[in-house]
Amino acid sequence: MTATPIYSTFETELRVRPDDIDMFQHVHNSKYFDYVLAARYEQMERCYGMAMEKFMERGFGWVVRTAYVDYKRALTMGDYFIVTTGIETIDDKGCRVKFSIKNKATNKICCDGWFDYTMIDMATGRGAKVPQDIIELYSI
Repeated sequence: MTATPIYSTFETELRVRPDDIDMFQHVHNSKYFDYVLAARYEQMERCYGMAMEKFMERGFGWVVRTAYVDYKRALTMGDYFIVTTGIETIDDKGCRVKFSIKNKATNKICCDGWFDYTMIDMATGRGAKVPQDIIELYSI
């Protein structure tokens, strides 16, 4: 029996900006996607030691194939929040990154979900096999 791999989770603190607010005076639903993508970008370099630029130098990129978000409660102007992300699964075609966004003041989840990423060959724009060294880098 093969053990199921375990992957690290990481946190990034961000703050709601005025341009994130919609006409209902809370964060627009599309901004939560931006928060997760910003956190992943920052965590790739800080936590994994491989910034997106390193993938690009090797001719690879990550694209979102599917995204799922379960909204629970709103963030509002000036709120500080924690974006927690971590790889749930990874294979030779891509990975699923789970996430949650928690209001720092209330410690309550605002939303959670996952993104399926596919690795692409930057030259062709087509799917590429995830190199073994990258799978190992992302594994504990």
